[in-house]
Amino acid sequence: RCENLVEVYSQLQQQVMAVSTELGPELLARLLERFNEVLSSLVKSSFLVEKQPPQVLKTQTKFQASVRFLLGPQLLKIMPKPYMVRADMVTEKQARELELSNYSNTLSESTGDILHNTVALETNPTSGTCCANFKNVLLKKIKRCERKGSESVTEEKCAVLFSTNVTLTPSNISIHLQVLSLPIVVIVHGNQDNNAKATVLWDNAFSDIERVPFVVAERVPWDKMCETLNLKFKAEVQTSNGLLKEHYFFLAQKIFNDHSASPEDFQNRHVSWAQFNKEILPGRGFTFWQWFDGVLDLTKRCLKSYWSDRLIMGFISKQYVCKLLSMEPDGTFLLRFSDSEIGGVTIAYVIRGKDGSSQVENIQPFSAKDLSIRSLGDRIRDLGQLRNLYPNIPKDQAFGSHYNKEQTGKD
Repeated sequence: RCENLVEVYSQLQQQVMAVSTELGPELLARLLERFNEVLSSLVKSSFLVEKQPPQVLKTQTKFQASVRFLLGPQLLKIMPKPYMVRADMVTEKQARELELSNYSNTLSESTGDILHNTVALETNPTSGTCCANFKNVLLKKIKRCERKGSESVTEEKCAVLFSTNVTLTPSNISIHLQVLSLPIVVIVHGNQDNNAKATVLWDNAFSDIERVPFVVAERVPWDKMCETLNLKFKAEVQTSNGLLKEHYFFLAQKIFNDHSASPEDFQNRHVSWAQFNKEILPGRGFTFWQWFDGVLDLTKRCLKSYWSDRLIMGFISKQYVCKLLSMEPDGTFLLRFSDSEIGGVTIAYVIRGKDGSSQVENIQPFSAKDLSIRSLGDRIRDLGQLRNLYPNIPKDQAFGSHYNKEQTGKD
């Protein structure tokens, strides 16, 4: 524990002072200077971000954050007035310079205009914690820096730098404390939110803990991407039922635009940031992430219970659906996420003619707005041509618990 280390430091200092005459003035001075360096390093490392600011931050929007000084209760016992912690926006370049200087340099200029950015560092006697709680912070505007090549504003990472100066008791040493938040993408309009989330997700998932801010790999193994998409899906939808192997196969075919490779072939591939959220999918007007995020949003808002009950196959191609349903009885159906629209779910069903021929039809995809008007379960009940959920579950048995009781009477 940090407190114990401070006690050890104090005891060592006392022991050195007790034999100061034997050490001589030169060696004593060097030892005391080294003690102060060790104490300073320990103290600086105990200044932490406890509550991170939002990693996608919209200008003119209030947000909260907090920092904690672990050694504050031990080292700041006597304060005539509280120390003030300041929050400033820094660019990736500024964050890198601070890191390379081991946070010994101070910030020359903030890259954004933050209101209510100074808060007292206070010790709570009940909990024994020393914190600065930013409850009403607002990023008024941001200064954009020069971007590389085709980089967009939603790929630009910055951070909040929290800093303060404290004087330690009883040693009376003055120390400058500063700590960076996690990387933040600043947006000015809601339509930038999707792409900003992609930058944050990629950085959180694939960056090394020890790194120069905010360097992250441009290409990552496909199995790492699968793991990330699965964790993101379960967290956003708040379900314990994640993605399956067959889902990963479909997603690989989509992101790599390759329908000839086997599932094993994809395991050895790497996926790039460009494939994830810069390159437009063939024949579409959106990227892989924009499409996947639309699925997340739709499932979270309207389909959580259906997904958790495994009633939605979801991640499956139209071609494979035809293969599955073409040999099934008339009226067999399944649910898949739309390929052509962002945030749509469609019902595919088979029609079998008297001559035994089969035809697979796809109903126009339902959006979150459609499903807020009438639920998916009730829409399935409405459609008489739907009989059995693939492979062979009567639709009332599969979806009965999702039907709403119909109103009776004039309305």
